[in-house]
Amino acid sequence: MAHREELSRFLKSARARLSPTDVGLPAGERRRTQGLRREEVAALAGMSVTWYTWFEQGREVQLSVPMIERLGRTLRLDANEREFLFALAQHRPPPLETQIDEDIRPATQHMMNSLSIPALIIIEDWTVIGWNPLVTRAFRDYAPLPRNERNLFKILMLSERYRNDPSHYREMGHRLVARFKWDYSRTSKPEIFDEIIAEMMERSELFRECWQESNILPYSEHINIALMPGVGDISFWHSSYAVEGAPGQRLILFAPLDAPSAERLAKLAAATR
Repeated sequence: MAHREELSRFLKSARARLSPTDVGLPAGERRRTQGLRREEVAALAGMSVTWYTWFEQGREVQLSVPMIERLGRTLRLDANEREFLFALAQHRPPPLETQIDEDIRPATQHMMNSLSIPALIIIEDWTVIGWNPLVTRAFRDYAPLPRNERNLFKILMLSERYRNDPSHYREMGHRLVARFKWDYSRTSKPEIFDEIIAEMMERSELFRECWQESNILPYSEHINIALMPGVGDISFWHSSYAVEGAPGQRLILFAPLDAPSAERLAKLAAATR
């Protein structure tokens, strides 16, 4: 078929224009033909040599979206070439590719700092990238933590701090995994979620149980209780909101649920200031 022949020509051309040094491989000996070898492309894209060879030859083999994405990155395709590859391989446009914004605008940080309630910002894989002083007092200080230890999903699922009440911990785990599944279904970077899922499969029995369920949760809204030494229990109602103009960022606000909680939070805020 013509589209398969064009796919073959396109992949060979993209492979030929790259040198080993372009992709971090040693230059090695002189080559009879220009560009990367098929086995090098396959290894860099995480595919078997046979599967890639058949795909490049235009055979009727089907690659998943993540595999095509990895292949496109390996071949250093630009946005138009990526779209062309998906059109040839799957007869449809590629998934929307959103560049996750990890830079918090000064106005956003100023707004959080001005609030009298805890507020933090996560990106789509649940990594915490911003917070206000009340988060540090009420929950934890993220500042000393390296980025790979600031994943809110892993913190909540793995920390011993949340296991004092087994029934509450199980309820929280089921809810968190249901929301995490929803985010996973919508991401343009599934490989990032795949790493978290693989780690959680090894480390959390509750995660393994919840992941087998079909529950999903398309919003983040719940009540949680924080024990503040010297102040007392504070019941929070938290909810999340997309940050306009910052793809992938989600603002989570923690508002006191009742009058006693509001009074205790005010004391905590005064002590923080």
